[in-house]
Amino acid sequence: MSGVHQEVAHTAVTLLENLAAQAPAATSTLSLKPDQLWEIITHSGPIGFGALAILALFSVVSWGIILHKTFYLRRATRVSERFLAAFWDAKRLDQMFQQSEHFERSPICQVFRSGYIELARLKKRSGEYEDSLGGGIENVERALRRSQNAEVTAMESLTTFLATVGSTGPFIGLFGTVWGIMKAFEDIGKMGSANLATVAPGISEALIATAAGLAAAIPAVIAYNYFQSRIRVLETEMDAFSADFLNIVKRHFFR
Repeated sequence: MSGVHQEVAHTAVTLLENLAAQAPAATSTLSLKPDQLWEIITHSGPIGFGALAILALFSVVSWGIILHKTFYLRRATRVSERFLAAFWDAKRLDQMFQQSEHFERSPICQVFRSGYIELARLKKRSGEYEDSLGGGIENVERALRRSQNAEVTAMESLTTFLATVGSTGPFIGLFGTVWGIMKAFEDIGKMGSANLATVAPGISEALIATAAGLAAAIPAVIAYNYFQSRIRVLETEMDAFSADFLNIVKRHFFR
């Protein structure tokens, strides 16, 4: 048995020495320059290149949505603050309704306009039929709720794509990684040797796919969580404004 152990140990030492002798060549291969990186991508085969193309498309679209939603929500927050300041300074609702055209980018302003339009419709019907507004408060409340739901839906539009990229990007990258490793094993079979120079191209392709998946997914997840928190803040402000608006309407029109 000692002879077998010595033979196995000698074989292991020989393999390690061969890999160590090949390490400089492999290191130079893995020190990628931009042109070498592009060459690996273009020669990665249709499956690997397709995975990288999908991830690149996901990343470009995600960054477009991120930029758009960042400006959109910042503007909505800024205009909403201006609208609330003007609303509480106004003396009459009809006066505020006329001024509301300057705050169209505010979701809270759109909720106010929907509630006021419904209130004006009820007042007109009450004048025509010489009837009271009793029972119409539910109509105003429903109008406020419908408008609020529509504004939340508009703010959340496109953000679901970010969630999709955040959840699927790493798996697409993992698919490219597995495909690159399979290609590396295929190269080993063709070359008949398992040295680093043989497996380096396939491993490089696999690692590029992994990095591409993470590069597409991480910004998408961070942006999605950030946008959701900003939307929840605006939604809370719309809830508070709707309650305040209903209280004003009840005190002045539904006594």
